[in-house]
Amino acid sequence: MALETDTDEVDEGFEELLSYVETSLSFATSVYNRSYLDRRISARMRRRHVDEYGEYLDLLTDDTDEQEALLNALSVNVTSFFRNPDVWEGIRDILAELNDERRINVWSAASSDGREAYSVAMLALDDDRVDARKVNILGTDIKPEILRAARRGEYEASETNDLKSQLEPLSEYDRYVEQDGDTYRVTDEVRDLVSFERHDLVQEDPPRTFDLVICRNLFIYINREAKQAIFETLGSAVKPRGYLTIGMTETIPTSCRDQFDPVEKRLRIYRDTGEGEPGDSRG
Repeated sequence: MALETDTDEVDEGFEELLSYVETSLSFATSVYNRSYLDRRISARMRRRHVDEYGEYLDLLTDDTDEQEALLNALSVNVTSFFRNPDVWEGIRDILAELNDERRINVWSAASSDGREAYSVAMLALDDDRVDARKVNILGTDIKPEILRAARRGEYEASETNDLKSQLEPLSEYDRYVEQDGDTYRVTDEVRDLVSFERHDLVQEDPPRTFDLVICRNLFIYINREAKQAIFETLGSAVKPRGYLTIGMTETIPTSCRDQFDPVEKRLRIYRDTGEGEPGDSRG
């Protein structure tokens, strides 16, 4: 019985901590898997030499630096240039196909520090089939700090392990990324194709509609209800016959599958069927 009571107290302490983070720090903990949240929070507790959730909540309430550190830890910022190169060859072909359009609008949703959005820009500049002057790329994320880093387009060597390998999909990567000591910086030519905005995928409608929407490796961290809500947001952002790309270990919810046909199922590249309801937001 005592063991059950201890467990109940631990669960209650964890729930109180999550409630504080959601209501007072405006981070939507209810969207994420509990195991993911517990791993990230426990890591911060170890850093601060705290053993109990209640003790950590007391610390968090009074320490603005720790609040920022926890929010940074909870945010999903795992990224690289051209993550999963086979997928990017598929995206390269999509950009070439879309080149007949007057403009090519691309949305990198949950874009973290911008490397995904900049990867699209580099492909557009690198491929002779694409008129990069027609390409507009929007990167969005929920965190203002990560967006500021994205706009700078600067990455330390410790954050860009094996950069040359990451940039192998490009014919001449040094045209797009400059090195200054241990700092790598995307060139102005690349940055000119990309803009960044704050956007909450769960709470807000899409910024507008797009020919290509990329949202990769986010859904492995969030719960089923939020996953469906986010997919509905992404789906409403894809123009009729536009494209959607998700992470290679992710799947489209059953309720959203009628909207998309697989183009490269292994690579998780899909195309809108063009059969949306008259007057819906995808038109």
